[in-house]
Amino acid sequence: MADVLDMNYPFTGRWLVQNSPANRVPSHGTRLFATSYAIDFVPVDDSGRSAPFTFGSLLRPEPPENFVGFGRSVLSPVAGTVVAFHDTERDHLSYRGMSSIGYALTQRRRAEAGWLALAGNHVMIRCDGGVVVLCHLQRRSTRVRIGQHVEIGEEIGLRGNSGNSTEPHVHVQAIDSVDIEHAAAVPITFNGTMPSNGGIVTV
Repeated sequence: MADVLDMNYPFTGRWLVQNSPANRVPSHGTRLFATSYAIDFVPVDDSGRSAPFTFGSLLRPEPPENFVGFGRSVLSPVAGTVVAFHDTERDHLSYRGMSSIGYALTQRRRAEAGWLALAGNHVMIRCDGGVVVLCHLQRRSTRVRIGQHVEIGEEIGLRGNSGNSTEPHVHVQAIDSVDIEHAAAVPITFNGTMPSNGGIVTV
């Protein structure tokens, strides 16, 4: 196994943990695009909800602006150099209830479309131990450019709902190369630990 890359959380506030490698590897059920140790964080309010859930939430997609975390800061979890970014993908509707079933059925099509269809808007930061990748950022929200040095806690963009995302969240993974097609996954921790699925992280 590769050495573990330890980092800070890339946010402040309250976040629900999903698809954690603390529960299974590969964490997302696939090794595609070096996601074996990837993890997702969904911003939630004090009651643990990402957005109010109404009868309409059961029946139809919702605007991402309805969710508490949309448009809030995503921070660099490491000190390093920006080696890639993409920020032109649109933020699409969010899917809960019945609409999430239809969205799930199109998962294979997005995977076949390649990395951008899955990651959406993203930033890659090279640091000691690998390259940290943060995905599903808001369109045109990137605050950094290739070659720029960033410090821990520096804002790199805003939370969005681009790529393969049912609701606004941040996907974090580490890889050993910028070449995502051929990179290997690097295990990660946050301040020395890995939170489990269903837990709430407060920063």
